[in-house]
Parts: sequence; structure tokens; C-alpha cells
Amino acid sequence: MNIKRALIIANGEPCSPFLLEKSQQTCSLTIVLDGAVHQIMQKKIAFDILFGDFDRDEIDFQKIKSYAPNAMIISAEDQDETDFVKAINYLIEQHFDEVIILWATGRRADHAISNMTNIARFRDKIAIRMCDDYSEISLLPILPKVFRKEYKAKTNISLIPIGTVEGITTKNLTYPLHHETLKMGYRTGNSNEVHEDGMVEISYETGDLLLMECHDKID
Repeated sequence: MNIKRALIIANGEPCSPFLLEKSQQTCSLTIVLDGAVHQIMQKKIAFDILFGDFDRDEIDFQKIKSYAPNAMIISAEDQDETDFVKAINYLIEQHFDEVIILWATGRRADHAISNMTNIARFRDKIAIRMCDDYSEISLLPILPKVFRKEYKAKTNISLIPIGTVEGITTKNLTYPLHHETLKMGYRTGNSNEVHEDGMVEISYETGDLLLMECHDKID
């Protein structure tokens, strides 16, 4: 089965050229959100679609078309949603299966938190991976689905609830959970780790649970 995968480049902290190039190689489409386009052109990054509400006066469309003559410019003026959310909805409408999101963390803390937590609204609509040089963030499936993945021992695993998440059970983590509850601001599963080489299993009954695979150094 061919996976239809896209890349969204937001307007947070830029990642390493290696991560950007690797991500673009696995994606058939690259969308740039309007606030990032100046850095995109400075760094000479190719893209297919410039997407946003274009509420900034400094957007020079003539210069953009000169830089990327084959790129589409899509205006989405709904002020009730962020460009980030609107771009993901566009990909859902275009029947994409997965999206990798870069430059969505760092800089503005309000934007970063909003971007991370907004992943939950797209459950069962599109698979999302939000990545930077130190982290990969995704939404875990809810029961009856169970998350299973092979890891090396000592791999950092954080389980971050959006609101309250109940009935969490894990296997092969150093600090296991047995039908337990995590609540944002009170108890989170930060900085756990894989106990031994092999399969990790994570399941939960209610809520929205983010998996953050984090490390301290750029690979």
C-alpha cells in the first residue's frame, strides 16, 4: 500500500538541514505556512504550496512567484482557525494519509503548545508526526487499538496527557503504568525510558495521550 504523505513547514524554530532533507525525501508534497516563506527563500528550500491567510503586509507575492514559479498559493482566510490547522484540514480534503510537521516548535511558546495539542483533533483523520532536531511527537491510538513499537533500551519516552487520560497501561518501560491516570499540570509521564531492547506497548481507555520521543543531541 502506497502511503500518501505530505510535509508542512510552520513558522517556529528551523530544524537542521539534515532533518528537513530527510523529511522532504519521504513526502510527495511540501506546504509552507505563510509566516515562514521568507526564511524558506533565504535557505533556498523548495516547496509546492504556500498556504495561509496572508494577513501580513510584508508578503511579496511577485517575489515568491519568481522564486517558485510552479508553486501554488492558497489563501485560507478563516480567522477562527490557525494556518496550521487549516493546512492539515486541506491535506485531509486531499486524501493524504500522513503529514510530517517541521518548524512547529520553539520560539513562540503559545504557538508551540497550541500546535502540539491540536494534533488530538485529527484523530483517525490523518496520521501526524511533529518533529524537530530533539523530539518526535505523535498522538497514541486509543483502545481497542494498542501502540506497539520496537525500541532500544534507555530510549527516552514521555507520555504527555492533553487534559486527563485514564486507564493507561504500559509494557517494557522503566516506570510502568498499570491502569493509571495522567493529568496535565498534576501528573505526567515525562522522561520515562525503555527498560530493555524490544517491544514497547502502550494502551489507554479515555482522553488524548501524546507520545514524545526525545533526546538531548542532534543525531
